[in-house]
Amino acid sequence: MIVYIVAAACAIGVVIVASRLVKRTRAVDDPDADGPTVAHTGAMLSALFLLAFAIAVVVPWTSADSARSNTYTESQAIAEAHWAASRLRPADARHVQQGLRDYVDLVRGPEWSLMEHGRLSHRGWTELDRLRRDVIAVKTGDDDELKDARTTVLNHLGEISSARRQRAMDARTSPPAGLLIITVLTGIVVVMLPFLSGARPRGMTLVPLCLMASLLAAGTYLTIDISNVFTGALAVGPDAFTSLQADLQRIAEGG
Repeated sequence: MIVYIVAAACAIGVVIVASRLVKRTRAVDDPDADGPTVAHTGAMLSALFLLAFAIAVVVPWTSADSARSNTYTESQAIAEAHWAASRLRPADARHVQQGLRDYVDLVRGPEWSLMEHGRLSHRGWTELDRLRRDVIAVKTGDDDELKDARTTVLNHLGEISSARRQRAMDARTSPPAGLLIITVLTGIVVVMLPFLSGARPRGMTLVPLCLMASLLAAGTYLTIDISNVFTGALAVGPDAFTSLQADLQRIAEGG
């Protein structure tokens, strides 16, 4: 942040020095509110706001799509692990499948509320680690089919853990704070520019100015609202795990 402030201060210094040097030439004074200086400044500020606004919208949008896709990847890995567990001995199969159902209940319930604050529950990691240890401890003897089933379940549990780590990263992902600050500041300056340039809008000229200000405020709020992929207008919901619940029940019933 200090570097950004120093860069801004240097830019202001350049403007002041340039204005002093220009005074020594035959340059024409430009005090008018609709003069070339204000016109140039307004165009550049508008362009800067649009650039910051576009980035602040595109980055969360892309992150939300990736996070949504990852939830389906994780749910698919859980379903495959559930299927693979059915090849174990009945007692082991029931234990592993119940553990997977409990994990799904945890994710779509208490854990999803935590993700809105950028974190996952420790209990989820504990459940996965416990399931992995239990599967490793399954006794297969010389039965190659049981060995293969155990290996398959462990592979799918690894896929679940990998997708979970990605979900943890998605929950913490947000645009840089500086980008949101620039979006807000440039939006404010664009609205206030006519007043800063010495203009005094009156009557009907206030209508388009107020309309622009309201739209800029709505757009700026949008960039803040969608900054976290699990909250706001683009929030990723637990749809993948909600539909998975019904699938696991069907699999358990032999459907």
